[in-house]
Amino acid sequence: MANLPAGTVTFLFTDIEGSTKRWEANPAAMQVAFARQEAILRHAVEANSGYAYKMIGDAFQAAFSTAPQALHAVIDAQRSLYSESWPSETGEVRVRMALHTGVTEERGDDYVGPLLNRVARLLSAGYGGQTLLTEITARLVRDALPPGVQLLDMGEHRLKDLIKPEHVFQLAVPDLPSHFPPLKTLDNRPNNLPLQPTPLVGREKELAEVEKLLGREEVRLVTLTGPGGTGKTRLALQVASDLLDGFPDGVWFVDLSPLKDPGLVVPTIAAVLGVKETAGQPLIGSLKDYLKDRQLLLVQDNLEQVTEAAPQLSGLLASCPRLKVLTTSRMPLSIRG
Repeated sequence: MANLPAGTVTFLFTDIEGSTKRWEANPAAMQVAFARQEAILRHAVEANSGYAYKMIGDAFQAAFSTAPQALHAVIDAQRSLYSESWPSETGEVRVRMALHTGVTEERGDDYVGPLLNRVARLLSAGYGGQTLLTEITARLVRDALPPGVQLLDMGEHRLKDLIKPEHVFQLAVPDLPSHFPPLKTLDNRPNNLPLQPTPLVGREKELAEVEKLLGREEVRLVTLTGPGGTGKTRLALQVASDLLDGFPDGVWFVDLSPLKDPGLVVPTIAAVLGVKETAGQPLIGSLKDYLKDRQLLLVQDNLEQVTEAAPQLSGLLASCPRLKVLTTSRMPLSIRG
């Protein structure tokens, strides 16, 4: 692509909220809606001197030589999408968008570089109809805002799989919706997941397989097995981070590595969840009462040292229908569930 922006580039990433269910429910109507959405985005990008260089499913990626060009493209696109008459079978098509600026590397008609991960993760934190900007892009567009358009300071947020938190801003346009739920970031989902010092590289297949397993309704327990030092814990933590949105009551990491006594497993889980023993009831009973109506993922690390406690996990799963457990162990647990 001869005119692909180079050097310092502002990237626009988009996708359609809830598109998978719509495609499954009415593929013919969704094809019409998708084509119209694509035409709107392409027109807005091209009218503002941008270059749409990639589509992955309904995810749209474009590059601009300047941040103000990207800003005006987003405003034009969101206004057109909001005023469009969508097929009744699909309902309103709401597109979330994210902008980030940085120096990247061109490779043919594509780009590579870590900043692409940042804009992708920023996009995943938003909602249909919402446009998010990183701090660097917000600074570059602040003096180019059209009358009435504002940047709302959303504060710093930990984005999935990224080491450095991001100061996030939301674009507020007078004639478009500007009120959305809390951002889908690590800060706004109940969890105690430790911040990872490095990104996870080269485990895409395993990540997809484990996340698909845990996404199945009938799968309650998944165990990652293998010798010590093969990355079981890091993989489990990444899976947990990626699945935060699917567990309204949180994703909780339980480190069992210091334990040698199987009798301490239940107290350790209870301590992480803040569950206390009540008079006349054993702690396992209080834990079951707490978990029985909660949709929650427990990540239990290094269970091989206290495998005698595994049947208690089976009991928890039997009593708590919305609970799921992801464990790491050097050996299979040999329990049902």
